[in-house]
Amino acid sequence: MPRLSVASRLAAQRSPLQLRSQSTQTPTDKDKAKEAFNHNDDLQRDWDARLLTYEQMKPKTRSPTPDAYIIDVREPDEVIQGSIPSAVNLPLSVLGNSLHLPAAAFQEKHGFTKPKRDQEIIFYCRSGKRSASACDIAKRNGYTNLYNYEGSWLDWIEKEGKKAT
Repeated sequence: MPRLSVASRLAAQRSPLQLRSQSTQTPTDKDKAKEAFNHNDDLQRDWDARLLTYEQMKPKTRSPTPDAYIIDVREPDEVIQGSIPSAVNLPLSVLGNSLHLPAAAFQEKHGFTKPKRDQEIIFYCRSGKRSASACDIAKRNGYTNLYNYEGSWLDWIEKEGKKAT
């Protein structure tokens, strides 16, 4: 049996993946990668939108203001079942692309004025999951004053005493 040097024996104990990563990354690369990961993790935490309850949402529907939008991100075939008063529909499936449109094109496509980046926007959907995604998409596009109606449409119709169709 041939005699192996200490370095050869240590290399044999490591997996090929470990050898590859160790051979291509300098300690500073590892540090930079870890720092970037931690920075991205911090950004992810910032993207949790503020939540609204039914009790907080109801007054906003009674006296809507031009400074705030209630946006229903359900698809049009779901909106036929009903919607929260004063809400406008902007389906999640087109939200990201629509936020990149110029104001005039947005108005023409959706029938309402494009929200300003600092304007209050409340998203809702059927149960609150898609509206959370909508908040995330809007945040990534520079919008800052975002809310997610926690219970969304199902909570609304339950509290309003209506039935889901």
